[in-house]
Amino acid sequence: MELKLSFFQRGGFLLVLCGMLLGACMNDDEYSMSPADRLAFSADTVSFDTVFSGQPTTTSSFEVYNPTRKSIRLKNVYLEGEGNSVFRVNVDGVFLENGRLSGAEVEIPARDSIRIFVMANIAEQGTSDVKKWEDKLVLQTEGGAEDRIVLESCSQDARRLNALVLDKDTVFSSVLPYIVKDSLVVDENATLTLPAGCRLFFSAGASLIVRGTLHAEGTLTAKVLMRGERTDYMFPNQPYDRVPGQWGGVVFKAESHDNRLNFCDIHSGENGIRCEGGDDISQEKLRMENTILHNMSGDGLYAKASKVFVGNSQITNCGGNCVTLLGGDNTFVHATIGNFYVFAGGRGKALHYSNYMGEEVVPLNKATFLNCIVTGYSDDEIIGDASVEHADAPFEFFFQNCLLDTPPVEDERIVNCFWDRKEEGNEVWREDNFSPAFDLKRLIFSFTLNAKSRAVGNADVAISRQYYPTDMNGKSRLDGDASDIGCLQHLEAEEGSEEK
Repeated sequence: MELKLSFFQRGGFLLVLCGMLLGACMNDDEYSMSPADRLAFSADTVSFDTVFSGQPTTTSSFEVYNPTRKSIRLKNVYLEGEGNSVFRVNVDGVFLENGRLSGAEVEIPARDSIRIFVMANIAEQGTSDVKKWEDKLVLQTEGGAEDRIVLESCSQDARRLNALVLDKDTVFSSVLPYIVKDSLVVDENATLTLPAGCRLFFSAGASLIVRGTLHAEGTLTAKVLMRGERTDYMFPNQPYDRVPGQWGGVVFKAESHDNRLNFCDIHSGENGIRCEGGDDISQEKLRMENTILHNMSGDGLYAKASKVFVGNSQITNCGGNCVTLLGGDNTFVHATIGNFYVFAGGRGKALHYSNYMGEEVVPLNKATFLNCIVTGYSDDEIIGDASVEHADAPFEFFFQNCLLDTPPVEDERIVNCFWDRKEEGNEVWREDNFSPAFDLKRLIFSFTLNAKSRAVGNADVAISRQYYPTDMNGKSRLDGDASDIGCLQHLEAEEGSEEK
């Protein structure tokens, strides 16, 4: 049926329509003058982790919503600390000058929002103490409603190192952290000592390059820390500190020797430690004990033609291999080597050892593993690669009382070992060897043993007694008749609890 309207009917309809549109426009343009019309906020607090004084933080932001059917004007926006505040604020593109919004009108349309940006810029305080800062951002509407957003941060002074080359023996301090803006170099014939509690924060791409000697002398309660500089967050609940590739890593050049690391925490770099060896492997290049190498985008420990000893240590989660041994003389005792790397870009093996590199023969005189865990996500986390062209090149390996994630094999060089696989008599395997379970959302990994792991009670006690009667956390391995494989003892299951 066709509906026809007269001229007057059409005119009347247009008048009504225009009236409706005009009324809608008037409602859209109408501003609230009522204190009952309140704004809503995506956050009531903006917090920055401990930042280094003397340099600005990254910018954080939050949204301000107008849920009402009328536009809302902000009459006043200011920091309670005004010009003395350490915080800097931008309201929808307008900066607060001296802590106040002046000469600008901020409007939030009905059912719309604006974004407010916040950063902190804290001057050096001349003290070693961590100082807490707090201010409040006040927003007052034209209708009289008032809200406060808490702004908070902690700051600490730091020593900044730019392209520093140490040509004589140097002892760093543990009082203030160090920020390494460009690679720190220890020249040949010089020794750098890092005492207990010393903290080194490296900028992107910066490395610690050692041509001489490094002595890092941490303790159980005051470890030597090496990590990336960024203290902010990539995503909520995911700080940059848990993201790999934040800095270069530690490099021991061919001429370097007698390096000792004890109770160190080295994490989230491109590589953990690289040992570049030479023709002479009689002199020890690296002795690493009670130390964590974790979360590298490349290799955790790379050693070429070097003499290396690793004890009571954890090397885990690498985009490359956790451990790469190209020849040399290598001993591992009570080490946990596990590759549970979760970032994109592939994942190497837990352990790769070889006696050649390309066409170069690199004799593997020794690769010994005692009371060690070698595991990961894949079906085979151990690659032993001997040169076919140079069958006479040394390729010496030995595993004793180890938990190994590799297909079972009978070999006289593998003694009293256990296979970390889904098989009869094995209640847990791979990532389930550890407790508590990995928190993959927050990228938190614990490598303390689950009480049901086959590593529990199967270490050689004589080796534990000789080398490490306590684990990496200071827990005794000799309380009973048995000792656990790896760098950490197991957690006792609580009565009534069910471990995975």
